[in-house]
Amino acid sequence: MDERELRHALGAFATGITVVTTHGPDGPVGVTASSFNSVSMDPPLVLWSLSKRSASLAAFQSHRRWVINVLGESQRDISNQFARRGPDKFAGVETDDDSAGPVLRGTVATFVCDTEHEYDGGDHIILVGRVTRFVGSKAGPPLLYFRGGYREIGAVDHPFPADDDWQSWSQ
Repeated sequence: MDERELRHALGAFATGITVVTTHGPDGPVGVTASSFNSVSMDPPLVLWSLSKRSASLAAFQSHRRWVINVLGESQRDISNQFARRGPDKFAGVETDDDSAGPVLRGTVATFVCDTEHEYDGGDHIILVGRVTRFVGSKAGPPLLYFRGGYREIGAVDHPFPADDDWQSWSQ
């Protein structure tokens, strides 16, 4: 099977972009992930996957609590920053602290999760998390990825009030 052709075909499926964060032994950890997906409403479960070669994998496997930050259209730079390797991916990024991990400000949705299951997924680990808290549809349209690049969807109706104050709902 031609890996390049497979990657191109998989790119036909548009995905949202997230930054998943947790606390590591040396400080906050975060990675860009487009593999986020809903699994179940009862119980509330979501999943995402992380490369087995990721330097961040040990932190996510040991802390077992994490935050899914769903990025908005205006957060391309944040997506790129967390996709790169580097010592301080959080430099210049506004966050609020949570026991599960840093919560990025200005996202369109946020999910705080506890690891429920972990599965082998070939060259990735699949992490299934139980949602313990969330805020949905906070601000603007989501950041999308399609056919190898970022895309826009335009205006979005917001069924929830815009509230970017993590402290107001995390208590």
